[in-house]
Amino acid sequence: MDPTNIVPADAPPRPSRRWSARSGPLTWIALVCALAVLAVGLWDRRREPVSDRTVGEVTRVGVVDGDSIPDYQRAAAARLAALTAPATPGPGDYALVSFAAYLTPARLADTLGGTPVSAVVARVPLPGRQTEIVRIAAMRLPDDVLGGMAEVAARKEREAADYRARAAAPSASADAELRRVYDAGASVSAREAVAYRAGCACVYAAVVRDTPDALRALATRPDVRVVDAAPRVRRLDRTVFTPPLPEQRDVVRPPADTELDGPPAPGMGDSSEAAPTVAGSALSPGRSATGAGPPNPAPTS
Repeated sequence: MDPTNIVPADAPPRPSRRWSARSGPLTWIALVCALAVLAVGLWDRRREPVSDRTVGEVTRVGVVDGDSIPDYQRAAAARLAALTAPATPGPGDYALVSFAAYLTPARLADTLGGTPVSAVVARVPLPGRQTEIVRIAAMRLPDDVLGGMAEVAARKEREAADYRARAAAPSASADAELRRVYDAGASVSAREAVAYRAGCACVYAAVVRDTPDALRALATRPDVRVVDAAPRVRRLDRTVFTPPLPEQRDVVRPPADTELDGPPAPGMGDSSEAAPTVAGSALSPGRSATGAGPPNPAPTS
């Protein structure tokens, strides 16, 4: 007997040659399966939507209370002059266009010509009263503006009726000051409704989008006061536009509210508040090219 083949009694059993031969393929199979699971996981992560990093960010374009109007005009002119076209052709940059006067929808269309429009900003310029500032989504002029004004008029009629009902309530009858507030609110809302029904000269700004050269040409047109280019704007629903009122010439301040007796009615806006969107665009389903029917509501900015 060969002494080299003698195995001590307490030695561990030797691995089977058959198992050693099978362990190699099993190891490779396990490795391939692990790599496949990893690849599937990476592919699923690639298909996940990228989170919007602009959530919570709001871009402001225009003026605020206390701003100098001449300084704003000079700064906007400098920004417009420095605006350059991108290397890749596109729809252009957004801009806030302020007008020198309140315009009717028809005159607005003549002033802007073929400039692509996204929205207009309007208020009824009642002497001595603060009135609500509204933003009307509009892509076709003047149809969308007229449709938006009709919607605002209907809302103002409801507000006037509500104010009258409140003024007639027992609580207001016993409080002369409260009744005066409700009467003033009813009067202002009713006058706003009449003005919007008639397609009033109420539009004093517009949000447009065009190329730098086209925006510079727009700045030279009659009735255009300021073209404030805003190339940083990417989403209108996260942008607040606050144009100066036509009557503001030196410093931005809320309009006087002195015509009617008593304080301004609750809910009346001032010149620096954000304008809510009250009407949708003209590209909603079911609208004809002639602008028949009111535009659909759009989200408030």
